[in-house]
Amino acid sequence: MPVRFAEVAAEAYRYPLLIRHLLHGPLAFAPNQEIVYRDRMRYTYATFARRINRLARALSRLGIDSGDTVAVMDWDSHRYLECYFAIPMMGAVLQTVNVRLSAEQILYTINHAGARLLLVHRDFLPLYETLRDRLTSIDTMVLLDDRPGAESRPTSFAGEYEALLAGAEEPFEFTDFDENALATTFYTTGTTGNPKAVSFSHRQLVLHTLAVLGAFASAADRQSFRANDVYMPLTPMFHVHAWGLPYVATALGVKQVYPGRYEPNAILELRQRERVTYSHCVPTILQMLLEAPAAVGSDLRGWKFTIGGSALPAGLAQRAMDRGLDVFAAYGMSETCPVLTVSRVAPGEDPSSATHLRSLRKAGIPIPLVELRVVDGSMRDVPQDGRTCGEIVARAPWLTMAYGGDSEASTRLWHGGFLHTQDVGLIAPDGSLDVQDRLKDVIKSGGEWICSLQLEDLISRHPGVAVAAVVAIPDETWGERPLALVVPRPEWRIRLTESHIKDHLQRLAQEGVIARYAMPARIEIVDELERTSVGKLDKKRIRERFHHA
Repeated sequence: MPVRFAEVAAEAYRYPLLIRHLLHGPLAFAPNQEIVYRDRMRYTYATFARRINRLARALSRLGIDSGDTVAVMDWDSHRYLECYFAIPMMGAVLQTVNVRLSAEQILYTINHAGARLLLVHRDFLPLYETLRDRLTSIDTMVLLDDRPGAESRPTSFAGEYEALLAGAEEPFEFTDFDENALATTFYTTGTTGNPKAVSFSHRQLVLHTLAVLGAFASAADRQSFRANDVYMPLTPMFHVHAWGLPYVATALGVKQVYPGRYEPNAILELRQRERVTYSHCVPTILQMLLEAPAAVGSDLRGWKFTIGGSALPAGLAQRAMDRGLDVFAAYGMSETCPVLTVSRVAPGEDPSSATHLRSLRKAGIPIPLVELRVVDGSMRDVPQDGRTCGEIVARAPWLTMAYGGDSEASTRLWHGGFLHTQDVGLIAPDGSLDVQDRLKDVIKSGGEWICSLQLEDLISRHPGVAVAAVVAIPDETWGERPLALVVPRPEWRIRLTESHIKDHLQRLAQEGVIARYAMPARIEIVDELERTSVGKLDKKRIRERFHHA
């Protein structure tokens, strides 16, 4: 009689993919590994597990149950990491509140999510006070304080975080439930209209963690994140779970260092003291660190950075490499949890070559389980020749299924059964992805497409340029032409002129690097450029500012 492999033993454990299962490994092989919060807190993974139990118990006492949403307003901290685990593990939903949105947008996101309990850092109490009377679902508040007991808490608050944990017994009984239950929710940055709700299940977060872990750990010694690294996130923990890397770091059992509020000198000092070897951030933060006074004369060698959120300019990448940093790009978006691709350098590639720099700055190759295409307007694949552009669309088991409460936008997002990124890219014959621009940022000039990211990258190669932004301005003859806005590096702030940039681009045009039709119609030197709440250039506001200038 043939064996029926579909049979399941009565005692077999079906193992739902739940966030709590990410803790089994590190608690077994790294219980004494450290988690550090600035100079305020230092404890082991074993203590971390006990604190997760205590937090779940405290939240349960405050009335939080399976399916409830708990909102968090905090800096990057050990508390946030505890919330990443405890809240989803008890069946509730973690809402990471983007504290850099406007007050009205923050109010909208908390009310839209239907959060019942709010954990709020003392620094955000003035903001909370402006929202308090208009929060429609919050019925309990908990204070987060870096110096517990130093000041009294508001009388309307149920308690202070550390005091609540100290009074909560353990263990808390974390039970199994459906792996498709929601674990987290947050909101896109909302450059147009209200922010959109994005949610992820336990299954999605676990699969994303495993895929990123495999992709980063299987790379060469450089461009990697491994069990012997010391981890410090420099992407806000409210933004796409800090790109999911705290879950990866915990699963690896590495030492974790949380910097709190981002202060460049403090970050650099913390990095040196705790011997941090791996971080991730947007280009703005990398530039901020390189230009910080504490960076002068500091040995930055041995510090690896994954750069995402926006394109890594060639000039910034070169400056980072000149300081001994190991920088490499990754690509994704809020709706993709976020990682889709990671840059890869070919074995034996000369680190001093231009090819090496291009490889590090590319979006790279898809990580495991990602199906990636570049398509035309009819969803047909464009040639993988490294020249033909199209929209980047993707499938992976961790992509958000919909925008909460917005069926129309959800349908557009998933048109044709693939998630539409709204990014323009091309794929090289070796399968690597190169992101060219946002669809809405491409400059359509006389029938030609001019990619703003490419122009920004070329401008950034001038030694006097700190940041460049290129946007479209109306043109009676060509429809649109590029406007280049340049922020000088500090040492060039007085002497950098439009002529410097024009001459720089003219030389590149003579070398055939840039087409003459793509040259900016205007170049302006500015002190600063508008940014979104997560540090990206805010092209919408920049266009509005200079549209009629």
